[in-house]
Amino acid sequence: MNEEIKNIEAMEEESSIDFGKIFQDLKKHKKLYYKVLPITFVVAAIFALSLPNYYKCTVLLSPELNSSRSSSGLAALASNFGLNIGMGGGGLGTEALFPTIYPELINSTDFKTSLFPVQVTIEGDKKNGEADRTMSYYDYLENEQKSPWWSAVIRAPFKLIGMLFSSDDSTKISRIDRFRLTKKQADVVKALEKKVVCDVDKKTMVITIDVTDQNPVICATMADSVKHRLQDFITAYRTSKVRVDLEYNKKIYAEAKANYEKARQKYSEYMDANHDVILYTVRQKQTDLENEMQLRYNAYTQVAAQLVAAQAKVQEETPAFTTLQSATVPVKKSGPGRAKMCLVFLFLAFLGTSAYILYKEDDLKPLLGLS
Repeated sequence: MNEEIKNIEAMEEESSIDFGKIFQDLKKHKKLYYKVLPITFVVAAIFALSLPNYYKCTVLLSPELNSSRSSSGLAALASNFGLNIGMGGGGLGTEALFPTIYPELINSTDFKTSLFPVQVTIEGDKKNGEADRTMSYYDYLENEQKSPWWSAVIRAPFKLIGMLFSSDDSTKISRIDRFRLTKKQADVVKALEKKVVCDVDKKTMVITIDVTDQNPVICATMADSVKHRLQDFITAYRTSKVRVDLEYNKKIYAEAKANYEKARQKYSEYMDANHDVILYTVRQKQTDLENEMQLRYNAYTQVAAQLVAAQAKVQEETPAFTTLQSATVPVKKSGPGRAKMCLVFLFLAFLGTSAYILYKEDDLKPLLGLS
């Protein structure tokens, strides 16, 4: 019995962690820290300084939800969870393009390629006499983006191979085929996934549009362009049917007006030609023409009223957006956080060096609970 107790005590002594010994072992190799940490700091500084600055512009929109579309309590409750349920003739279920789908809309290839022709301006250095340069957003993303030096080193061999074995992949913005994009166009579309981000609060339905770019002015310009293009797309969708009805009403209005004017002209000419004639047949013809003109006039006024109603319907269906936060040129850069990067590098280097010392001094087994 005593021997078992002694064995247990011996095992506890072997498995106990001697923090004093660990501290002394780490202190004994402090020169290693003096070598590793400065080198790590230099490497981290080079890495962080090689990353280009970027800016972020945020736009906030609140879309209009008509009372006829949001009066149902159950539908409003479902909308808080991002659900869209049909509630009859005028409920939320009638909205095929609900605000929660806007992020998918902005991420679509059609929407992103629509941003390619947007004109952006790179401001020149006025002190050195440099003029401003205006170009399409596609050309800017393709030719004016800064990247770390190692990216150019990595891409150089692939670029050389591509120049030797591939045909010219030059792109003209006026000839974009959304069905079959070129490789360069597909790369720009992929880059826009990180540069243009849309999010919708499912409870408040507030739309947040974040645009990130290396140029603060272009960042704000594109944020404003994305906002307007999103509004235009939603407006065109919401009013598509009523605009078709409006065009049809315009067509029949023009026909009704032409028929009325034709009947009025015919009646006037007949009256001028038979002003002093008192024959019964002439008066009968006069009455027939007058009745025809009156029928045409009644049809014309009825169609005119329908046209006014169709125009009012377009205005009624046109959604309104309240801009909670407009696009402004960011003053401070959003990143990269170079100080945080250096601290993370130093922390990881410290942990790695400490683990190496503890392994070398055979201090890891008690820490890991190994015998």
